[in-house]
Amino acid sequence: MPEGIANIANEGKILDYITLTAEPGVIGGIPAGGGLDMAFLGLAQADREGNLNVSKFGPKLAGAGGFINISQNAKKVIFVGTFTSAGLIVSLQEGSLKIEREGKLKKFINQVEHVTFSGEYARMKKQPVMYVTERCVFALTSEGMELVEIAPGVDIEKDIFGHMDFKPIVRGTPEKMDSRIFKSDIILE
Repeated sequence: MPEGIANIANEGKILDYITLTAEPGVIGGIPAGGGLDMAFLGLAQADREGNLNVSKFGPKLAGAGGFINISQNAKKVIFVGTFTSAGLIVSLQEGSLKIEREGKLKKFINQVEHVTFSGEYARMKKQPVMYVTERCVFALTSEGMELVEIAPGVDIEKDIFGHMDFKPIVRGTPEKMDSRIFKSDIILE
């Protein structure tokens, strides 16, 4: 999903105002030095404390690459990915999200298997962190993960809480995600 950011920036006609870089930090063939204003990175597994795992799943070690340096040093981090994995199919219908088939694997669990991004360190630094999925958006707060937005057509209990190992913080009614995002007849897999 992070690779889609360039397409969205192009659609919004803002490419002239931003500099995009790949995870290894290369800009024009030269390694990028210093922290980034904002980093968009993949979301494989998150927990109630805001920790993220993108590096180890059972015996499979994917490795962290530049993920730790980028995520912990960016001024703001936005993790993007699907809410579940392994078979998720959603469609966009009349400005709403419809879950055609739920993924078999939960991504929002009580405790990640391996900490690649530390929510505790981010809170200590007061680093703004968001977790964006096709059906909802969470923000990292001093108390943990807070549900701040939901997609039109999504049922909070069934489609969100029913596929998490913990209940996020909810203050009032979460805002609706921008319905313009869901105005397409394409099917996402």
